[in-house]
Amino acid sequence: MTTLSHHLLTEAYNNAWANHRLLEACAQLSQEEFEAPRTGFFPSIRATLNHILTVDWFYIDALEREMRGAEPHPNYLSFFERDQPCGTCAELRAAQKDADRRLIEYCQQLKDDELGRVVTILRIGSVQRDKRYRLLAHVFGHQTHHRGQVHAMLSGTSVAPPQLDEFFSAGEADLREQDFKELGWTEKMIWG
Repeated sequence: MTTLSHHLLTEAYNNAWANHRLLEACAQLSQEEFEAPRTGFFPSIRATLNHILTVDWFYIDALEREMRGAEPHPNYLSFFERDQPCGTCAELRAAQKDADRRLIEYCQQLKDDELGRVVTILRIGSVQRDKRYRLLAHVFGHQTHHRGQVHAMLSGTSVAPPQLDEFFSAGEADLREQDFKELGWTEKMIWG
């Protein structure tokens, strides 16, 4: 039987794979298209991808701190000091790949009987406390939500949005094969 902690790990791999595919598509855009004003929650593809990244930094830091028994970050706003820390798609690809690696490494350490441990985040005037599994579900949902927005924005360009629903189906392993080679993964590594 597959455990919840293993499922969370597969979700971390899924997010890294989807980010890889999406950023690979975005890399085909000119810098002008990458920054062009678009209709969406954020004003451009560049702004939306930067938002995914900075929010990942924020939550991954909180998760890692809790796991190693460190105090919560004293100033969560430091993750958002620059609205768009990455100016180019190449910079975003490298930074997102590193954030995805950290999230996978975090999830590799999870055990089912510890998923209820509380992660504390200090916010201005309040304290946020979430169980590990809930915070991870939020991170995965957040990424999916904003990747969908970038996907829609790509529809207004000459670049075809990538297919992002082929990760979990065993019958579609051939559709993941090239991406997995590029990422240094195997089906066995993820699914056991």
